[in-house]
Amino acid sequence: MTKFVFVTGGVVSSLGKGIASASLAAILESRGLKVTLIKLDPYINVDPGTMSPFQHGEVFVTDDGAETDLDLGHYERFITTRMKRSNNFTTGQIYKSVLEKERRGDYLGKTVQVIPHITNEIQDFVKRGAGYGTADAVDVAIVEIGGTVGDIESLPFLEAVRQMSLRMGPANTAFVHLTYVPWIGAAGELKTKPTQHTVQKLREIGIQPDALLCRADRRIPDDERDKISLFTNVQEAGVISMWDVDTIYKVPRMLHEQGLDELICMKLQLLTRPADLRQWDKLVYEVTNPKTEVTIAMCGKYTDLSDSYKSLNEALRHAGIHNHARVNIEYVDSELLTPETVDSLAQYDAILVPGGFGKRGVEGKILAAQYAREHQIPYLGICLGMQVATIEVARHLAGLTGANSTEFEPNTPHPVIALIDEWQEADGTIQKRHAGSDLGGTMRLGAQSSDVKPGTIAHRIYGDVVTERHRHRYEANELYLDKLQQAGLIISAITQREKLTEMVELPQEVHPWFVGVQFHPEFKSTPWDGHPLFISYVKAALDHRAAQKAQR
Repeated sequence: MTKFVFVTGGVVSSLGKGIASASLAAILESRGLKVTLIKLDPYINVDPGTMSPFQHGEVFVTDDGAETDLDLGHYERFITTRMKRSNNFTTGQIYKSVLEKERRGDYLGKTVQVIPHITNEIQDFVKRGAGYGTADAVDVAIVEIGGTVGDIESLPFLEAVRQMSLRMGPANTAFVHLTYVPWIGAAGELKTKPTQHTVQKLREIGIQPDALLCRADRRIPDDERDKISLFTNVQEAGVISMWDVDTIYKVPRMLHEQGLDELICMKLQLLTRPADLRQWDKLVYEVTNPKTEVTIAMCGKYTDLSDSYKSLNEALRHAGIHNHARVNIEYVDSELLTPETVDSLAQYDAILVPGGFGKRGVEGKILAAQYAREHQIPYLGICLGMQVATIEVARHLAGLTGANSTEFEPNTPHPVIALIDEWQEADGTIQKRHAGSDLGGTMRLGAQSSDVKPGTIAHRIYGDVVTERHRHRYEANELYLDKLQQAGLIISAITQREKLTEMVELPQEVHPWFVGVQFHPEFKSTPWDGHPLFISYVKAALDHRAAQKAQR
């Protein structure tokens, strides 16, 4: 029977519940257990698909086309289980489901209330995500509850998991609470009072944590851990210190050495083999002992919040590991790129234009693509980054003056990027859309396959077929593909059903490495395997750096 670990947070947000949950899952997986993770988000949005990256960070996309919380990206990077739509749900989805049942009459005239109807629905969603009672059931499901204890939004989730723990019994559930222990510089000491208060609030709800993960900028001394234990009713062995580290891949070893996995296995009565973290040790060694380095300019418009490009940042770092190099990422605000300032890109070893929505900063991205093309700097365009590269080629090589995307200029004389009205979802269903469609859930989403043109960079990377995840509305306009190809742009991958452009590149005799992709390859990168596209891109950046150094 599946057992559950519920992870909650207190004091402040952004302490790293996702990393902590993923790290615990990684240790349990190394002990031979089949593990999955589930994220419960307390906001009323149905999913994060319409939320600004400044509000929520990146939107992570699963193979089955779900737009989810960025923590699911951490989960996939830390364990082998792939996430699905059922691994993330929100308050909005819960209420939507309950209201649909009420409208159908499923509740047989009863008054629909938070307890029991909302809380029961939450429990059903959690069990579904774990495959509970099915052939796909996991040994342990780690359930991360978003927000902090005390937030009114998360109360139904906390009540639901309290009920779930009561019904399933103490040997089948465990609670881990992430808290904050601040260092007060003026007093010269760590303060445990916020932790005492957040656990008190949790116990008022009826939840007694089995372990506390205490975040701080330094190790927490044993006397402070003893004090926290006394005032929170958590055994001292369960008061785990989580100090700041230079790479998140050190966290599994940190938690294991303090016995968190042993504590959880004892609580859940799981008999397993010892944890084997050798692959994590090797990974940390590679991360902390690079042989060289490169610096990549990421030209986007969400540069004030690095979480906006979380998976992309990690994919570049993974590629660095596989090239034995440290990848330094410098964010360049595309709104500040003008013909007068674009020469600032000369200092970088490669240029990357990531995805995005809306007109703001687009002309700067087009300038970045043009600069990379004209100055032989390795270029990778992802989603919108492919589209702006296509627009740049249309304007400056194909002679299509005023070429643009109808997303930014509906009346452009040359709509080389435009909205398509029909596409196939990952599950094979056909979807339709138009300019007036709702923004939520109307994109081409999830994993889709494309045929790759032989003799291209794309073919060298992927082989005959590429299967990647998507999240976009606008496509390269097939009416302009002949003109673009005559101008020198190679269409190196095309979808198997709709014949849509998936990858573009420049001939290698013209440019050493210039590639644009309509999909989001960063979602499939892991520290163990990296991703072949990013590995090739970082290798090109290293080659460019070496060539520039030789010229000097």
